Amino acid sequence: MKKAKLLKSCVAVLAAASLVTGCGSGAAKDATTAAGGTETKAAEASSSADKGEEVTIKVMIWDRGDAAPGTTVENNTQTEWVKKQVKEKYNINVEYVSVPRSSSDEKVNIMMSGGSAPDIVFTYNQGLFYSFAQAGGLTDLTEAYEKNGADIKKFVADAQNMGQIDGKQFAIMKQRGVESPRHTAYIRQDWLDKLGMQMPKTKEELAAYLQAVKDKNPGGVENVIPWAMSGRNDTEKGYVNFLGSYVNLANDKDAYVYSEAYMAVAPGAVDGLKKLNEFYNKGLINKDFATDTNEDLYKAQVTAGNVGFFLDDTESPWNYITVLNQSAGGRTFVPVQCFELADGSYRTPFEPRHGMFVMVPKSSEKKADACMKYLNWMADPAVAENIVFTAEHKRDENGVPIKLSSEELSSKGYPGTCDDLNIVNLAMDWTKNKDSIVSKWIKDQSVEWESPDWFSNFYDVRSEGKFRFPVYANISQAEADYGKNVENLMVGYVYKLISCSPDQFDSLQKTEYDNLVNAGLQKILDARAEYFDTIK
Repeated sequence: MKKAKLLKSCVAVLAAASLVTGCGSGAAKDATTAAGGTETKAAEASSSADKGEEVTIKVMIWDRGDAAPGTTVENNTQTEWVKKQVKEKYNINVEYVSVPRSSSDEKVNIMMSGGSAPDIVFTYNQGLFYSFAQAGGLTDLTEAYEKNGADIKKFVADAQNMGQIDGKQFAIMKQRGVESPRHTAYIRQDWLDKLGMQMPKTKEELAAYLQAVKDKNPGGVENVIPWAMSGRNDTEKGYVNFLGSYVNLANDKDAYVYSEAYMAVAPGAVDGLKKLNEFYNKGLINKDFATDTNEDLYKAQVTAGNVGFFLDDTESPWNYITVLNQSAGGRTFVPVQCFELADGSYRTPFEPRHGMFVMVPKSSEKKADACMKYLNWMADPAVAENIVFTAEHKRDENGVPIKLSSEELSSKGYPGTCDDLNIVNLAMDWTKNKDSIVSKWIKDQSVEWESPDWFSNFYDVRSEGKFRFPVYANISQAEADYGKNVENLMVGYVYKLISCSPDQFDSLQKTEYDNLVNAGLQKILDARAEYFDTIK
């Protein structure tokens, strides 16, 4: 599961940043010049008020093992560019401290516990952040944020509440880029056409399509599967949007208490489970889905062309659809929104705006202002773009930054993942524009598996009913103690109820729900409700 539980202007790069927003060879040439190191004159124009006493800060950076030959993750063309900008603007020396990406949280925990952490560290793990803050291990950044965080407030404000505990800012939150739903449903357009059916807009119409797929097998396949699911036990992606359409979230409190992690036990969800159980027992859902814990069978079924419908992560299914389209010789799956609420509208949960928690250890408290200046600098979307794509990148006709190829990055001394240096803002200008986003999706195809109109439609369909669950930095003791186990048990709870015989449903639901309560579910829900009441 992707859980949250336990989980502007930089004068030094003005020439590059402003020209990068344009198109054509002139912009690229000027951007290249800036990257080449002649931005000194622009830097000299910086207000002297920006500069203070010389100070050195150490900043964590991930090591993915993709440094260019002759360079290191700490010292390469991109890190040297960043260091020069920050030095000339703020008189701050930046030193990078590498941490293996694969064991990042473990390493950060060890460094924090041993007092050897660099001045800026980060994690995606909310639990780790919360435990550091509760133990007094983090610098209170409230004052530094107020004094030196103007661009963070201007460009990254949507994410910052997740770094606050009891009104104090203990972390600067990285903001995500393109806004995206958590999950998306896909349906076979070619099968709809063969069946003479319209795109379903409701669950009833979906049910009619699923039954028609089973009865008429429009694909003429040997093992037709109307709705394919996997049995992955670490995610609710295969069913949660469907169940959520049976749940009435009357207010923000309900939405907080029954966030996605707990949607399966929200009032009304049982009705959704009964419908899934009905589908299963009619043979509309693959019988052996619950045993497919690594989802290999599920992916194979989709790519083989046996499946008529599925609900999954938003973009990862493109990998399967690419394979299927190549073998089918044309369009197969398209996105669909048919999980209507009681009032006929839709609710499509979107990703929260926050990403990683960027923290300053308590031991680096005296460097809080310098750290905040560094973070604030990269909050500017123009700066952020140059960090992610390098200052010598170009843009396409739709304003989308063109990433240097792996060969170009390597030959110029850049790491393979320059974006790891951007720890504050991925919400660049182009990420807010449909045409730009669609343009990037089209150009990102490894093979041309779909046309521009497909991606344009995908953008529109996935955006219907855009909704975000309220999120806060708080983790109750009950959630810390029981949350992970309860969430894992809840996936099993759903799978058991989907696949049991209809006559056993009611008794099994009661027994399995009681097991969740005994495992701490009610304590978690009560604590979430209690916390919400304290902040409203």
